[in-house]
Amino acid sequence: MNASDYTIAAIATAAGEGGVSIVRISGPESLKIADTVFACSGDIPSARPSQVIIHGHVTDADGRVIDDVLLLVMRAPRSYTGEDVVEIQGHGGNIVARRILRRVVEAGARLAEPGEFTQRAFLNGRLDLLQAEAVLDLVRAKSDRAAAAALEQLEGSLSARFNKVYDQLLAAAADIEATLDFADDELPQTDVREIVDRLQATRASMAELISSWDEGHVLRDGAIVVISGRPNVGKSTMMNTLLGRDRSIVSPIPGTTRDTIEEGLILDGFPIRMVDTAGLRETDCVIEKEGVRRTVMQMGKADLHLHVVDASQPLSQEDRVQIERFDPKRCIVILNKIDLGMRVAPAEIVGRLAIPCSLTGGDGVPEVRCAMTRMIEAALHASTMPHAVISERHRILLDGALKETDAALEQLRSEREDQVALAATRLRAALESLGMVTGRVYHTELLNSVFSRFCIGK
Repeated sequence: MNASDYTIAAIATAAGEGGVSIVRISGPESLKIADTVFACSGDIPSARPSQVIIHGHVTDADGRVIDDVLLLVMRAPRSYTGEDVVEIQGHGGNIVARRILRRVVEAGARLAEPGEFTQRAFLNGRLDLLQAEAVLDLVRAKSDRAAAAALEQLEGSLSARFNKVYDQLLAAAADIEATLDFADDELPQTDVREIVDRLQATRASMAELISSWDEGHVLRDGAIVVISGRPNVGKSTMMNTLLGRDRSIVSPIPGTTRDTIEEGLILDGFPIRMVDTAGLRETDCVIEKEGVRRTVMQMGKADLHLHVVDASQPLSQEDRVQIERFDPKRCIVILNKIDLGMRVAPAEIVGRLAIPCSLTGGDGVPEVRCAMTRMIEAALHASTMPHAVISERHRILLDGALKETDAALEQLRSEREDQVALAATRLRAALESLGMVTGRVYHTELLNSVFSRFCIGK
């Protein structure tokens, strides 16, 4: 039997107390199971039309009432999965929902796997793979902007862009195959050059899609903001101040923080992943050395650097060297401890934004928050409306397709028949990569990788 031959069921609402709990059933036996577990006045569920709500009771095998519920009937293909679907809305709470689910399973359903409802929607043509992933992005959205981008992807905006690129590559590959039908020395050079021009335009579209990855990474995962600096300059105080609570241990003893500490927050609607790090210095302590190594590793991943210096002391050569390494568009230098005197002027920090602060007193903190928001907005092109952007999976597949397209272009420009034949092979490989983005091309491992990240019931 195929997986779609089974009827599946799961609790579709989050665990814990709530006003309503929903048990979702999908598959060929959904209505038969509903007839078995549900009692109401009037016609049984299988005799009702699609898109109706019925009031009644879920009962056990002996006819005892489990819960007073509403039952929704959604017949194929006008349902989320494209199959017959029944949803039972009972009172909120883990016990009631589990009792209803247990009764549904007794009546013939199988417990759903993570993401299996959405996987069935994909397999039944209700969604492509990009839209299916957008469902997960929407559920996991950490900000209004991320939710808006996910919704646009769910509505098919990103799919349309990928499909256009796919169709352009497919047409170019077909035209190249057609040129191979000509006899030796009769290869139509004008046609090949025209294909090259079209492929260059398609390549530009692919590069534009890849360029949206930075924005997608921040919207989905949160911007990584790394707080760095020498020991005892106020990094942990910076972390606690931005979070609004004591998360990192603050001590006058240098080297207190020996491992990275990560916390999330929303800053003016943008998801942020704050990372407090060990102080940068030479040390003989094995544990502290490992902390410094991890600091350097986190700094390499940062979308934004907050480099804290002790402004009550002259700027050290180590700080000067470190600050020079930072991208000016992704770095804010925090001149801390100005309440103890100010021996570092912002003008000394050439080419980087420097903000004087007293983190213990709160001076300068609002300016730091505003500067962080401006830099993140600039990185996200936040002046534009939220739009669908690619994920890491899409970027990897696009990179592969782009490399194959570049190789094909180089071979086509040679205008040699043997190279043109190789170019057609390259474009077929590019088409396979692109097809795995939207699901035109898929295999079991790909689907497992995508849908295993979903919760059960979605």
